[in-house]
Amino acid sequence: MTESKRKIVNDPVYGFITIDHPLILTLISHPYYQRLRRIHQMALAHLVYPGAVHTRFHHSLGAYHLMCGALQELKSKGVDITPEEEVASKMAILLHDIGHGPYSHALENGIIEGVSHEAISQWLMEALNKEMHGALSLTIDIFNGRYHKKFLHQLVSSQLDVDRMDYLNRDSFFTGVSEGVISYDRIIKMLTVHHGELMVEEKGIYSIEKFIIARRLMYWQVYLHKTVLSAENMLVKILVRAKKLAQAGEKLFCSPALEYFLYHSITKDNFEKDPECLKMFCMLDDYDILGAIKVWTTHKDPVLSLLCSWLINRQLFKVVLSHDQFDNNSLELLKKQVAQKWNISGPDLDYFVFSDAATLRAYNINDEKINILFKDGTVKDISSIDNALISHTLAIPVKKFYICHPKIQANGTL
Repeated sequence: MTESKRKIVNDPVYGFITIDHPLILTLISHPYYQRLRRIHQMALAHLVYPGAVHTRFHHSLGAYHLMCGALQELKSKGVDITPEEEVASKMAILLHDIGHGPYSHALENGIIEGVSHEAISQWLMEALNKEMHGALSLTIDIFNGRYHKKFLHQLVSSQLDVDRMDYLNRDSFFTGVSEGVISYDRIIKMLTVHHGELMVEEKGIYSIEKFIIARRLMYWQVYLHKTVLSAENMLVKILVRAKKLAQAGEKLFCSPALEYFLYHSITKDNFEKDPECLKMFCMLDDYDILGAIKVWTTHKDPVLSLLCSWLINRQLFKVVLSHDQFDNNSLELLKKQVAQKWNISGPDLDYFVFSDAATLRAYNINDEKINILFKDGTVKDISSIDNALISHTLAIPVKKFYICHPKIQANGTL
């Protein structure tokens, strides 16, 4: 390996991250991967936490760094991992977010309905594999859980994967929300493999409990913060409205990539059968969406212009949370007030007053479990350990209903 094929990246969370394989460097240098620099990891959360402007590029490199540490730790404990498996696993975690679009979840609910970022990730990996002459075949098998060494897939995707470890730690760092800090380095030191499956040594129980608790706190305090919900729901409504206008023949300012998705009805078949669709998706990033929204603030359609102006100027919808579902009377009363104040009527009121629900299960006992390996060789799921905090609280799903509407009494920011 030549010196030019070894790169170091200075990461604010972990320090120096080393990229020391030519195939990995080739992958990171590809335009499909570099595109992740132009997509925020936390979408519109920076409207609440101003420091949350890190990108999916940051996150995937951080997850790669943790994967390197985890593989090294397992090898030091005698786990058989070949050089080919090691490189493939590192590339699998680098590619785990490759299919995310700009403001990913808003995009999926707004203009690319019925097509998930997971599916797009698969298509992009297949396209990259073809371009790289089959170099990603093992990577794709590990990513999809088809490879016989199950623990490699579990490092990429499970309830205790390096993806979650990085985003909790990184999002905590950039938001300043200390509740999300986890002992990622200790967790990695406690990882082991037993009967081909990834497990945690008995000494790591409390670090795992802290990890699951941190995830719960970060979801309610950051990812599902009511003002974040407000901003992201407003973005969904903007994209839905823009798509409706475009489909009706209305001329909208937008980049070629955004134009493609607004003026075409995009389905799974488009992505699978038309190479142009995947190509246009890879040209789409946060700048396309935000640039269009800025221009749409002066569009003649009052619904689109009003929503865009409010989002750009952070005049966000008020969000009211409840443990009970809202009745229609509450929605209708708010719609009447909006209709009077902004001269909005009919179905257009649904863009301004609506309800939904946010659900979180911090630990899913029905999913791939986090298993603890005890010194005597017994294995127990973290939620079945005596006096474990997880079994009593965090395995129970929590659902919160919310209603969104403009501020009726006064304009201004939250």
